[in-house]
Amino acid sequence: AGLSCATVAAERGHAVTLFDQAGEIGGQFNMAKVVPGKEEFHNTIRYFSKKLESTGVTMKLNTRVEIADLEAAGFDEIVIATGVVPRTPGIPGVDHPKVLSYVDVLRGNAQVGEKVAVIGAGGIGFDVSEFLAEHPREGEQPLPEWMKEWGVDMAGDTPGGLVKAAPEKPARQITLLQRKPTPLGKDLGKTSGWVHRATLKSRNVEMLKNCSYEKIDDAGLHIKMGEESRVLDVDNVILCAGQESLRELYKEDGKNFHLIGGAHLAAELDAKRAIKQGAEVAAKL
Repeated sequence: AGLSCATVAAERGHAVTLFDQAGEIGGQFNMAKVVPGKEEFHNTIRYFSKKLESTGVTMKLNTRVEIADLEAAGFDEIVIATGVVPRTPGIPGVDHPKVLSYVDVLRGNAQVGEKVAVIGAGGIGFDVSEFLAEHPREGEQPLPEWMKEWGVDMAGDTPGGLVKAAPEKPARQITLLQRKPTPLGKDLGKTSGWVHRATLKSRNVEMLKNCSYEKIDDAGLHIKMGEESRVLDVDNVILCAGQESLRELYKEDGKNFHLIGGAHLAAELDAKRAIKQGAEVAAKL
């Protein structure tokens, strides 16, 4: 959202300064790009890098600002696109050393064990499960490997061009859990949701619904499904239990403050929606 707003505003003649406390642009895209099947986000970031150059946006990376700094600089308009932070569920033992955030996992800041429980079966829960189930690789999945995994015979020597699928052995033993009683992945995209569900199934990921989380301790994750209690003996519990908007730089009564992207709405993060909203706000400035 921030990149879209900055570049569109600059194209329309505004003098734009882009602040980011990180050392690179991209925000959530930098996590999405490591998820299997989402490698195209590398190119999205590359596109915006070129766009920032061509439109003349002034970039200030590794720079954390406060509301007072922004107001003192005398900007005519201030657009807040600070995104989201992971939501921490109120589970007893959520601060146990076994517990990791999806941010630490996708950014490579955590060592993840062989047996894992993933709490939250939304888009991020599925992404993290796929990321952990696959063995590390550089770049996109090679085409021959993909064909073998899905049982595609490109030579066309078999009926329908299909052979028996032979997915690789999963890298970890993963259990994906959700509170809701509905099927896991029900709210994923219509055109791609079935792919994510099929991929996890081929990786032997156990998917559990209608779970209540009792506690996390040295023994693992204690859950209850109906009247049945169960302890998942896992090395790590990964929290994918939603996000909350990060609005610490937003001034509610500031007439020249604008809120976009995940900072505006944390639910159901969507790249297309964020880019569209950023461009539309820029067009109105």
